[in-house]
Amino acid sequence: MKIVFLDAKTIGDDIDLSGFDKIGEVIKYDFSTTNQACERTKDADVVIVNKVQINEKSIGEAKNLKLVCVTATGTNNLDKDYLDKRNIEWRNVAGYSTETVAQHTFALAFYLFEKLSYYDDYVKSEKYVNDISFTHFDRAFHELNGKTWGIIGLGNIGRRVAGIAKAFGCNVIYYSTSGRHDDPDYKRVDFDTLLKESDIISVHAPLNADTENLMNFEAFKKMKKSALFLNLGRGPIVVEKDLARALDEHEIEGAGLDVLCQEPMSSENPLVKIKDRTRLIITPHIAWASVEARTRLMEIILGQVKDFFEK
Repeated sequence: MKIVFLDAKTIGDDIDLSGFDKIGEVIKYDFSTTNQACERTKDADVVIVNKVQINEKSIGEAKNLKLVCVTATGTNNLDKDYLDKRNIEWRNVAGYSTETVAQHTFALAFYLFEKLSYYDDYVKSEKYVNDISFTHFDRAFHELNGKTWGIIGLGNIGRRVAGIAKAFGCNVIYYSTSGRHDDPDYKRVDFDTLLKESDIISVHAPLNADTENLMNFEAFKKMKKSALFLNLGRGPIVVEKDLARALDEHEIEGAGLDVLCQEPMSSENPLVKIKDRTRLIITPHIAWASVEARTRLMEIILGQVKDFFEK
């Protein structure tokens, strides 16, 4: 069996992949273009991929290909109709990153909520050295307890965030983007109510027709001016120029993003030129990527490959 990793660098060099060597010949490429993938998959029985597009152009000459494994939950990069036509099966992985994405959600929240960028700079710029007072709290911050945390997308990750927020004393409400989700543990509200009542809004929804461009300027204007917005879902759920405008015009207090419309970030992204950078934090799509989550992910993928060929 020949197993080809098309973008192994997206998994990281610190994750042990030796288990794959025990079940077949393994070839790893750091990254692959569509044209490179076409050449590199010619003799593959299994392709393991994160972001490379899998379609006729990339695997059209892969005559032995039986299985495509996506090292992620989202499968937007798969042409499933083409895979079905070729009788090539595919697998993805759900649930491996729930804990780490929930953790990162709160890392972003606290960075903004407690004005940590400002206070970190205050100390590191040596303004605190020999200051008159033992304390400095020019940027007011508040307790999370008693605040309303609104969640867009109450799946596995959204529910975990809801549980943690509740433990901090938050009132948790949620909006179902499909309109079909009901959870007895938390209060479901319509979109406008979530926008108007929430002190913090976090997005944990997939990208689809119901969510694309959901957070536009009209939505941001309906939020409290003291509210924080966090996107841990998918970049195109947010209209980035509208978010930039909302921040610059103080329609909301701050925003934390781990996903963008274009990744890596474009120099043309309107968020690059935000006036007050202390009110915005962007991380480079790392919420899923703790060592534990990536290890768990690849253990699941290895199990999927083994199960496929043992059935």
